[in-house]
Amino acid sequence: MPQPSFATHEVFNQSPPFCDIDLFAVDRPLVEAVAANGGAAAEKELSEFGKHWGSAEMAARGRIANENTPKLRTFDSRGNRRDEVEFHPAYHELMARSAHAGVHNSTWDAQGKPTGGASEVVRAAKFYIAAQVETGHLCPITMTRASVAALAVQPDLLAKTMPVIGTRAYDPSFAPWWTKRGMTLGMGMTEKQGGTDVRSNMTRAEGDGAGYRITGHKWFMSAPMCDAFLVLAQADEGLTCFFMPRFKPDGSINAIQFQRLKDKLGNRSNASSEVEFVDAYAERVGDEGKGIRTIIQMVQLTRQDCAIASAGLMRSGLAHALHHARHRSVFQKHLADQPLMQAVLSDMALHVEASIALVMRLCRSFDRAPHDPDEAAYMRLLTPAIKYWVCKSAPGFLYEAMECLGGNGYVEEGILARHYREAPVNAIWEGSGNVMCLDVLRALSREAEAAAAVLQGLAGETRGLPGAGEAVAFIAKAFRRPDGERVARLAVEKLALLAAAAALNQVSPHHAERFAATRLAGTHAGMYGAVDLAVGDIRVLLERALP
Repeated sequence: MPQPSFATHEVFNQSPPFCDIDLFAVDRPLVEAVAANGGAAAEKELSEFGKHWGSAEMAARGRIANENTPKLRTFDSRGNRRDEVEFHPAYHELMARSAHAGVHNSTWDAQGKPTGGASEVVRAAKFYIAAQVETGHLCPITMTRASVAALAVQPDLLAKTMPVIGTRAYDPSFAPWWTKRGMTLGMGMTEKQGGTDVRSNMTRAEGDGAGYRITGHKWFMSAPMCDAFLVLAQADEGLTCFFMPRFKPDGSINAIQFQRLKDKLGNRSNASSEVEFVDAYAERVGDEGKGIRTIIQMVQLTRQDCAIASAGLMRSGLAHALHHARHRSVFQKHLADQPLMQAVLSDMALHVEASIALVMRLCRSFDRAPHDPDEAAYMRLLTPAIKYWVCKSAPGFLYEAMECLGGNGYVEEGILARHYREAPVNAIWEGSGNVMCLDVLRALSREAEAAAAVLQGLAGETRGLPGAGEAVAFIAKAFRRPDGERVARLAVEKLALLAAAAALNQVSPHHAERFAATRLAGTHAGMYGAVDLAVGDIRVLLERALP
């Protein structure tokens, strides 16, 4: 008797996988923003990086690293304390690829000095591309890069560590850092009772001649399998920064005892921990009592990377949404040809254009700050403002991208659900929204003249754009108000929007005008697509976003 067939359908009207592409070359706004900020000579290097990270193999590694999360191994089989964290091989491959491309160290020379040129811009383009594939592993990558700025305060320590930090090798072995081919660094600042208020830290450091012994805890210590950490502790003269390696100078395991790994909403491929120090060995970085001043050199760079990563997440969301819409037919028409979907996607594309132009302009200021006081002032004032706007806009943007795919966007087989879970961490980590606003106010109060010059420069760069003059006047007035903190979020967002319009005006003046008209001249609607863009503008924006 014939058996019934259960083959009920063939698969059609589904978009093909979005992979095996050059994530640099297909992103025209990125290509133009890199060139506008001095990085045009790196186009071949960035295209090779974009092809590798755009491959199906790298996409699979990103998925697998998040499905197979890190595991804490507190003891070995005989009861010896080890405090090791195990990762899936896919995670190690992601780390190795980022390290090989210098994402963790290419902005420093062999002595730990800024490389100069357009190294920040070029490195940011790689970071932005890698974030589109897998963001969790970038946590130790960014902290390693940023730690060099803090270690520079202690030249003897920097001289010892830089030969290992400076290699483009990734070495995951659990061994003393000085024996390894390459090393990574993490950080531990916050405690249970304080969080952002690190001055309330209770962890104690006692000098013993050869170094310090540290006893206490950290509520969040990021990337616990790093080879060393920069931590804050109270010394005799006050809060101080310390370099705490996993192994003591005699080669024995340091008394860094991990209590548990955090069960996080996103960022799941990366381990974050709670930790206790029990007379843990450490070396001082900078003077006693100057811990915040020392570690803020590192924090400035990690905040920069938060903005870059969030822009990368939004870019990926846009690309997947647009790719899907061009292949999915509804009501006998491709989604990408439906006027309402075009309005949504083009408005999202405009947001991403402005975001990438802005973060690349910020990276240019990091490149030039050592030799240009105006760029240094831009960097100090705009870093917290840009982190505020770019990072806080990412979760809502990623939700909209998921909705463009409908149910396919919501399920775990695709990347957008992971992107959506990942998006909030960059706004929370290294200073949440209110902290960023307070940092802008602090920069204004400490460097009023330099800040005024930055605002004047933005006014000149946006002259003639819709709403720009009014935005400049509002920002200046808001920051002069005696109750400026109460309206700080409004003023900081307006400052970031003005800076985005200025940055985009250097890359694509026509789209800068559209951005200013929809974001500065009026209040942008709460939902993407609730704007009136011309048909020609819609077509060009979508073609630029993904050819």
